[in-house]
This record gives sequence, C-alpha cells and structure tokens, in this order.
Amino acid sequence: MTTLLDTETIILTLSAVGAFASIMALALPFLKRNQVGPRQKEISERRKELSREQREDLARKGTRERPQARITMIKRLLVHFNLSKLAASPGLRRKLLIAGYRQQSAVLIFVFLRFTIAFSLMLLTLLFFLADKNSDLPFLGQAAIMAAGGLFGFWLPAIIIANATQKRQQDMELAFPEALDLLVICVQAGLSIDAAFSRVSEEISSISTALSLEISLTAAELTFLGDRPKAYDNLYERTGLESVRSLTTALSQSDKYGTPVGAALLVLSEESRNTRMSKGESKAAALPAQLTVPMIIFFLPPLFLVVIGPAALQISGL
Repeated sequence: MTTLLDTETIILTLSAVGAFASIMALALPFLKRNQVGPRQKEISERRKELSREQREDLARKGTRERPQARITMIKRLLVHFNLSKLAASPGLRRKLLIAGYRQQSAVLIFVFLRFTIAFSLMLLTLLFFLADKNSDLPFLGQAAIMAAGGLFGFWLPAIIIANATQKRQQDMELAFPEALDLLVICVQAGLSIDAAFSRVSEEISSISTALSLEISLTAAELTFLGDRPKAYDNLYERTGLESVRSLTTALSQSDKYGTPVGAALLVLSEESRNTRMSKGESKAAALPAQLTVPMIIFFLPPLFLVVIGPAALQISGL
C-alpha cells in the first residue's frame, strides 16, 4: 500500500513541479505585457497634443495682437491729424453703446471710418474727373460733386449707426413688456432683484437677444459692482429707452426708500401694456390715411378702365 512518503510518489511530485516550473519559465516572457510600447505611444500622443495646443495659443495670440496693432495705428493717425478730441466725446460713445458697439475701440474706428470714407470718395471723384478728358462740366461743378461725395462719406457711418440704433431699440421695445411681466412674476415668487434679472435674461433670449444681453449685464453689475443705482443707470445708458428709464427709477427709489418692489413693478407692467396698446391703436387709426395714396394709384385706374372702357369702345366704334 503506497503512501505519500513513498519514493515513487515524491519523485513524481517533484517531476510534475519541475515540469510546471519549466513551462511557466518559457511562457512568462510571452504572457508579460510590453509596457514600453504603450508608454512611448502615450508620450508621443501627449507631445502632439501639447504641440497642437501651443500652436492654437500662438494663433489666438496673433489674432489678438493684429487688431491691437490696427487700433494703435488708428490712434496714431488720429493724434497726427488732431482728431483725437472727437474720439473722446462722451455723446458719441453713448450713441455707439446704444447701437450695440460696446468695444473700447468703437469710437476710434467710427471716427477713423468717417474721415477715411470721406477722403476716399473725394479722391475717387477727383481721379474720375482727371481721367475723363471730354467732360464739359465746369470746375465749380466738379468741386461741388467732390464736396457732395465727401459729405456723403462723412455722414455714411453716422447713418448706419442711427439705423442700427433704431432697429435695436425697436427690438428691445417690443420685448420689454414681456420682460417686465416676467420680472414681476419672479419678484412676487420671492426671488431677489439680482436673481430675477438673471432668470428674465434667460427666458427672453429667444424673443430679444439685445434686451437679454443688457439685462444679463445688469445682473452681473448688481452682483459685482456694489453700486446698485449706478448699475440701473448703466442699463438705461446702454438701451436709451424711456420705459427702461422708468424701471430703473422705480428700482432705485425702492432701494433708497425701502418701498415694495413688487407693487412698483406691477404698476409699471400695467403702464407698459397700456402704452403698447395705445401705440397699436394709433397705428391702426393711421392706416386708412396711409392706404389712400396706394388705393388712388393702384385701385382707381383699373376701376375706371373697367367701368368706362366698354362705353369708350362703343363710342369709338371698335
């Protein structure tokens, strides 16, 4: 009867252990993962990523430096021609702000464009007259045309700014009653003015992007500026709307005297709705007078042709 301590059993056990160890010694180099290759690949990818990020940073820096270089050149030109005082006008700065151009360099670019376009049109007119040898126009007429071209170029940027201001204010004026109603709801629900402005700016972004942006800027100023009446005044300065002026005055008085904000906003909301309704009624009342001329031009001639045409054909014998 064999036992575990028999010689044959020990030999077989040692042989099996040796065979297993030999197999493992041969198989381990193949089973062991190569850590160098993936690590090198990871390092190479990271280098490529850092290189790409560095190139993007350099590109962004270059795009920032190029406009700054242009602005510096414009400043030097304005100083050279003694036009820098025009760029320091607070009224011009406010006009551009209401039009939506809030960059620091907007005034400089506006003044530069006015004189550049005027000079360019005058120069082009002069070159045209010099090239046209057969022109019978006298010198005074040519000078008048050159002056008219210069004046047109000088006032063209102002006309564009005025048109942009009108469109922007109309867009904000149409969306203001909805914004005021939402502000009343937010305040009556228990939100603070800062939180109410932030929520209203999010809700009306689909209605009026300009008004949403101005209200969000006011919310940021209320949080970080510290001077709440100044933040309200800045909202009016950026919009130029009398309805916004009424809102900012009510909010400033509420902060100063401690009056309920919700009641004041509710009164303003009702007034805004009534004003909007009265404007609609006035436009509807003016519609018949505006339609008179188109009806006379496009409706009466065909009517006379249909009524009098057959009789005229019979009289003429045709």
